[in-house]
Amino acid sequence: MAQNISPLTRQTFEDIYETPKTPWDIGRPQSAFVEAGGHIRGRVLDIGCGTGELALWLAEKGCTVTGVDFLPKPLEAARRKAAERGLSVAFVTADATRVHELGGEFDAVTDCGLFHVFDAAGRAAYTSSLRNLLAPGAKVFLLCFSDAEPGTQGPRRISESDLRAVFADGWQIETIAPARFESVPGIPGVEFTDGGAHSWFATIRRI
Repeated sequence: MAQNISPLTRQTFEDIYETPKTPWDIGRPQSAFVEAGGHIRGRVLDIGCGTGELALWLAEKGCTVTGVDFLPKPLEAARRKAAERGLSVAFVTADATRVHELGGEFDAVTDCGLFHVFDAAGRAAYTSSLRNLLAPGAKVFLLCFSDAEPGTQGPRRISESDLRAVFADGWQIETIAPARFESVPGIPGVEFTDGGAHSWFATIRRI
């Protein structure tokens, strides 16, 4: 699939994955997803799966998981982890703004730190694609940086009104709650609030 991401942004992510430490690759699922894990069931699409920690954790819980990312390097790492852990997860190269092209049926979508990468046009394309992919009743579980996080390092800050606006058509927002986004410590130039960057964790149902 074609990628709806600029070459500069793609190169930025490729460069980050070549460094010794990837800021968001903490070696386990984010706590917000662990706390919500009992509500994430069935066939799950993990968008922006990276090296697969969330997707693999969901598979361990008994979910049928497809993980998608637009870069080959993290997907290769995710497949190695799956083989080492004896888990069956389909890791697929795909454009997050065109996931409707994947087809198939999903009960849930997880987004750990992807939504806040998009500008306004990207968010609209992303949610439109999800709307076309998901049947009524399917849920999106989304963790993104919030506008409560100070500074300008890292991704865009998202307000609660941003989330409500972009998921206004064809969706029902069940919850938006403050959360934390943990990152790998000790990376110069990538410092956030102690305990994890202020974030939102949203549960959104397709109607």
